[in-house]
Amino acid sequence: MARGSVAGRMMKWVILGGMALVLFIVLVILLFRVVNPPTSAFMVGYRLDHPGQPVQQQWVAFSDISPWMPLAVVASEDQRFPHHWGVDFVAIRQALAEYQAGEGLRGASTITQQTAKNLFLWNGRSFVRKALEAALALGVDGLWPKKRVLEVYLNIAEFGPGIYGVEAASQAFFGVPARQLSQAQAARLAAVLPNPKVLDAGAPSAYVQERVVWIRGQMARLGGLSYLEGL
Repeated sequence: MARGSVAGRMMKWVILGGMALVLFIVLVILLFRVVNPPTSAFMVGYRLDHPGQPVQQQWVAFSDISPWMPLAVVASEDQRFPHHWGVDFVAIRQALAEYQAGEGLRGASTITQQTAKNLFLWNGRSFVRKALEAALALGVDGLWPKKRVLEVYLNIAEFGPGIYGVEAASQAFFGVPARQLSQAQAARLAAVLPNPKVLDAGAPSAYVQERVVWIRGQMARLGGLSYLEGL
């Protein structure tokens, strides 16, 4: 058999395999639009790294989460959340411009990207992982309503070692269900999201307290609870 023919057949199978993988991912994303994910890649990773230690997580519907909580994470993590398509190209261009001007390179991940990463991927800074994260975020944003993105994110985000989701975090740090979170408590939970393994919502450091003040200011600047009413 000619070498070109073998290469052509292999390429055909690679293309078909890639198309099958993409279709499978799309179907999984569509499934999780209506079915709550039973776990996430990050929760699985925690169980593997900490055998015998339980994961604290309890799913709650968006309607059972205090409205201050989604506003707090949007104000803290992704203020253009209602307007972008899962990847904020405006924020990416701004981050690159700041880097070229001599400032440090900051992240520009959206809440949708963080949801895709926590749900499907692994932690890291490689180009391959970031590219997969962006592609998945575009798919999630195209197939889920914005409110569903926030619901899933708030149920799988890590708020402390082994503490995943806003219900478990609210109970662990404040002793109340997520629906009873105050504005200040929601801002404190949002303040630890950049590094929940180090930052503590239960015993906030001066840095966390400063972030809480900033987040509450941003919540007011965005217009308060009305900012997310149209989702």
